[in-house]
Amino acid sequence: MSITEEIIEYIASIVERTGYLGIFILMTLESCGIPIPSEAVVTFSGFLSSRGSFDFWIVIVVSTLANLTGSLIFYYLGYYYGESFLLRYGRYFHLDKDKIGLVKKWFNKYGELAIFIGRITPAVRTYISFPAGLSSMRLPVFILYTAIGSLIWNFILTYIGYILGSRWMDIIPYLDYLTIIVIIILVIAGIVYIYIKK
Repeated sequence: MSITEEIIEYIASIVERTGYLGIFILMTLESCGIPIPSEAVVTFSGFLSSRGSFDFWIVIVVSTLANLTGSLIFYYLGYYYGESFLLRYGRYFHLDKDKIGLVKKWFNKYGELAIFIGRITPAVRTYISFPAGLSSMRLPVFILYTAIGSLIWNFILTYIGYILGSRWMDIIPYLDYLTIIVIIILVIAGIVYIYIKK
């Protein structure tokens, strides 16, 4: 068994022992920037809903509320401390004041699209809230697009776990391919969106 599989099984055991509270805590931490594989949390929860241990829709609602909670925490970290943090440590990420300004300018222009796409893109979804806060994105807009994107993502993963049942882990090796497909689709959608907006 690989290290990845061991981590996934450990996370699954936490969810099984702690129920909806475990889902909420793990998904909140994931949205705060802690590298917890939400794919494993929600897909396994979908499997548990297929055998009656969880309710399908409650899994989706709890996961989405957790994503929103963690995203708001990360948003406020970016809002209050983002610029000072990057000005101090940005050189380690090849960021200076001018580049930070460009990031803020870009996010102010395409922030809604970035949040929506980011919330349904693996890896990116965990960290997209920080630049939203850094750019002082309007909170109602941030909440709306975060909630919509998270709801879609959690529905897909819960449904996959529900359909696969006890074979829910079969999807894990293909998540990288799923990520590539999602990114390609979203990049095309983003280009179309920008073209129409212009």
